Amino acid sequence: MCDCEIHCGCDAAYPGNRASRRGFLGAALGAALFTSLGAAVPLAYAAETALPDNRIGGKAALARLMQGNARYAAGHGRKRDYAAGRAARARGQKPYAAILGCADSRVAPEIVFDQGLGDLFVVRVAGNIADDDAIASMEYAVKFLGVPLIMVLGHSHCGAVAAALKVLQDKAVLPGHLPGLADAIMPAAQAAMRRGGPDVLQQAIEQNVIDATARLATAAPILAPMRASGAVTMVGGVYDLASGKVALV
Repeated sequence: MCDCEIHCGCDAAYPGNRASRRGFLGAALGAALFTSLGAAVPLAYAAETALPDNRIGGKAALARLMQGNARYAAGHGRKRDYAAGRAARARGQKPYAAILGCADSRVAPEIVFDQGLGDLFVVRVAGNIADDDAIASMEYAVKFLGVPLIMVLGHSHCGAVAAALKVLQDKAVLPGHLPGLADAIMPAAQAAMRRGGPDVLQQAIEQNVIDATARLATAAPILAPMRASGAVTMVGGVYDLASGKVALV
């Protein structure tokens, strides 16, 4: 009578049959597991062990960002396989730039700068304001992820900045928690109104970026000394919705 673990009709007198069947069953089980899990982590990707090094310095990081934006604005963005590197990204992250941007649905930094998953550490809040949570997020990026570049990214026709101007110019009353957001942008709006000019909104948008960048640059105890030492570069930029281009401010 067959004494295999699975009744299969083999001859128990040949123990080699038993071993080979166990090996076959083990291989079959492994194949089944790979079939069920392999769709999520393909073999080629599972073999990857390293993430790209982000220790390229602030100057090189900024050049990479702006080159990516030039590709995007020209309609020459790179084709990307977002599944590639998934297994490596599951083990950690090494972004080379941190972006404090607006929550506006038309301004997605990974797309605007033609970058892949894991390249950018992005914090988004309406009006790209540098509140305490944003500062803490940037501290994490530079202290624990080694990010060499921080960019504050505003954009044309920003509704949050327009709302702050509306409060100043028309005494508008904002609902909910929006007054707190407008208060954070108010200094930039006031400065733009004092300067005057044909496009107060655009001036306020640029000044808001400058103000947020300055707040990050002077934030103790982490960001300010890292910027002073040159370990982190900080810049501001404004994305133009119509052209797709980012201009540094």
